[in-house]
Amino acid sequence: MKNLFSTCICAMGFVFIIQTLKGQDTYVPLKKRVFTTKHVTTEDFKLDGNLAESFWNDVEWETSFRTRRPTFGEIPSDSTSFKIVYDDKFIYVGLECHDDQPSTIEKRLSRRDQIDGDFVVVSFDSYHDLQTCFSFLITASGVKGDEIISDDGNGSDQNWNPIWFAKTHVHASGWTAELKIPMSQLRFTNEASQVWGMQIDRQHFKENERSSWQPFPQNAPGWVSTFGELHGLIDLKSRKQIELQPYTLTQLEKKEENPDSPFSDDSDMSINAGLDGKISVTNDLTLDFTVNPDFGQVEADPAALTLDGFQIFFSEQRPFFVESRNLFDFRVSQTAPGNTFGNDNLFYSRRIGKNPSHYPSLEQDEWADIPQNTSILAAAKLSGKTQKGWTIGIMETVTQREHATIRNTESGEERREVVEPLSNYFVARIGKDFNERNSFIGGIITSTNRQTEEHIDYLHNSAQTAAIDFRHQWKDRTWYVSGNFIASHVRGSQNALFNTQRSIGHLFQRADAEHLNVDTTKTSMTGNGGHVKIGKNGGNLMFQSGVTWRSPELELNDVGFMRQTDDIRHFTWAGYRWRQPFSIFNFVGVNYNHWLAYDYAGNRNSTAFNVNAFANFKNNWGAGFGMNITPYHFSNFEMRGGPRFRMLPKNGGWFWFDSDGRKKFQFGANVYIDRTKDQANEVNSLDVWLSYVPSAAIRISMNPFYSQSSNKLQYVTQYNDGQDQQYLLASLDRETFGVSFRFNYTINPNMSLQYYAQPYASKVLYNDYKLLQDATAVDLNDKVLELRNNHLIADESGYFIDANGDGRNEFTFNAPDFTYVQFRSNLVFRWEYIPGSELFVVWSQSTNAVNEPDSGLFRSLNNQVFDETMDNIFLVKMTYRLAM
Repeated sequence: MKNLFSTCICAMGFVFIIQTLKGQDTYVPLKKRVFTTKHVTTEDFKLDGNLAESFWNDVEWETSFRTRRPTFGEIPSDSTSFKIVYDDKFIYVGLECHDDQPSTIEKRLSRRDQIDGDFVVVSFDSYHDLQTCFSFLITASGVKGDEIISDDGNGSDQNWNPIWFAKTHVHASGWTAELKIPMSQLRFTNEASQVWGMQIDRQHFKENERSSWQPFPQNAPGWVSTFGELHGLIDLKSRKQIELQPYTLTQLEKKEENPDSPFSDDSDMSINAGLDGKISVTNDLTLDFTVNPDFGQVEADPAALTLDGFQIFFSEQRPFFVESRNLFDFRVSQTAPGNTFGNDNLFYSRRIGKNPSHYPSLEQDEWADIPQNTSILAAAKLSGKTQKGWTIGIMETVTQREHATIRNTESGEERREVVEPLSNYFVARIGKDFNERNSFIGGIITSTNRQTEEHIDYLHNSAQTAAIDFRHQWKDRTWYVSGNFIASHVRGSQNALFNTQRSIGHLFQRADAEHLNVDTTKTSMTGNGGHVKIGKNGGNLMFQSGVTWRSPELELNDVGFMRQTDDIRHFTWAGYRWRQPFSIFNFVGVNYNHWLAYDYAGNRNSTAFNVNAFANFKNNWGAGFGMNITPYHFSNFEMRGGPRFRMLPKNGGWFWFDSDGRKKFQFGANVYIDRTKDQANEVNSLDVWLSYVPSAAIRISMNPFYSQSSNKLQYVTQYNDGQDQQYLLASLDRETFGVSFRFNYTINPNMSLQYYAQPYASKVLYNDYKLLQDATAVDLNDKVLELRNNHLIADESGYFIDANGDGRNEFTFNAPDFTYVQFRSNLVFRWEYIPGSELFVVWSQSTNAVNEPDSGLFRSLNNQVFDETMDNIFLVKMTYRLAM
């Protein structure tokens, strides 16, 4: 594999040099097109998609669309025309999408923002900042989609749901669309005469062809900065928006009763209410707030299980936190090649409203009733972008003190114990564009404050972070340099800081880490992190190179997310794209990546390489493959505070493909294989995805996945034998299987029924126990001492270790084998009965269990999930949106 890898690298380098010398790497900005609109009187307007009103005659049809893909700059298969006019309250867009075969227009139905089939997109850069736009999408079947695009196309907020109106009409020569967009949903300046950036796109489904009004080269370095211009906007009247959305919720929970627990009941019913609001403080800034929010209709997290000790990152799905999340997104190191802990972020909203931190210590005959989540009392955020280029975001959230009720079934005594303190979370983000929007500088601060209790003093009393970030672009935005610098400070009791220093992300107790030590008297800790990178975006040849770092004392996990510290990492990525069709290809891309990692003691911890390629074919299938080589890798975390551990050299590879996405039946698969030296570690995984569209209103999809892995150096635990600290390892065999299933039935663009289910099972077996002998050895036999015969003795109570064979029990442990099974499902009926107001009817089922692996993986899934009584939740939620 090494020879193949070297050959690929040499070939890619040759291609890069030749193509660059031939001048095929250059991006050339195109002349901006201009459309001039007019103010009109719209007394006769009727939204029906027919464009029959007289005011449409006040402006001329604009045509001259050009293809974006698969080929750039050609005349589209069918023409597209549009008109734009406005009055004091609305902006109107009329679109004529010609089609010589109207029977082939794909009118697929779906929920809002889940787009399929033929569609058009109208985008306004109403700030005209060349960075941000408001996009409105309408399909031939009348399904709406909308999003805010930021950072010149690199950021997207699809959870923005403005109130606007649209109708479509299919006729003998194609289809038409009519859009009515309130001025109150847009943000623009107070100037008497304005120029907006504008782009209109059409997706021609049967041809898999994308065309644009303003030609958009595929090798452009950005999106919004390439827009054409909308002129003729005179004396626009900004309209301050006030929206209130109260909700009511009725919920019934049914579950199997535990006869021993005094808190167990087979049913529990509750009624709740709350309020969400949105106020336009100025034409640029919006205040969002929520009181007693509820997220009962949010889909459950996918099943996941990790054995490495690190926390699992889950995406945010709650509407209040998802909307505008790009504004508060501040990653420590978001890089093109990845492998730089890309989820690390100063703000991770899943910390707010999380599970309670404390579990009470229970005496005999005591039972506890503990809240599942921390209640959010209230939350508010102020966000927006001003006409002078300032970006502003402020979020304030308060979660209540949560109690567990503890009852002794023998004496009848009852007491309450705090399981989560009253907490305040604050985030503020600010930024400024300048230098004709080619440069940006910004900053963020986060603050967490808790009223901690004596019995939960392992939590920080306070945690603050502060950071600045910057970006500068030049040469038509094709070159850039960017980065950030981060500082964190946490305070708490000695117990809290002791736990932080010894936690999996820090491990200051590592015996061979001379630059670290655990300070038992410490009550505060200050760290830093960040990254700097330089790169090239435009053209066919692209690259990025930089460095990212996290000092040992950096701590972000109070309101952020951080995997590990004590890491300095260099990264480089280079890629080349063939963007115009040739031979059997529509598009081809190749990438090269490498990484070098060190710790703060100067130890080199990792050297890794990757090469990968992907392509889209003229039959609209896609495929790709890649290879990883890691010849050198040390881990400071593998032994959970033990010595720096040398991982054995590793090679891996993958291959994926998917079929034509226009077909009613679509499918694809991904195969991944990973091997280490001496067969110490093996990974084999297969993911398959299937989708069937039997009619325009129904989509059925399934994603089965299976993986098998083995690790002869799996950490189990550690103990002291009276003289030394010993590290117990084992050979681990793991099987995992799951299926994600979805059924979507869209009755009309405003009414849908969706079902989601995921059974999941993972079986873990440990055997061939051994003790660590030489953590830095490169050969498997030199690293460990196998525990055989009389050195490891098993009985009914578990295992005990006699490593010296002297008959003395050094350590006793139970077999850690287990099977974890889980099932989650949601059935959601959604009806947007008037724009912005919705009715949800939801049925959720769930169950999970951890058991001994006494049967096969699939039998465990059947016995411990489908044969068990599940928890059921039924809820009805109604919202009503008041716009003023």
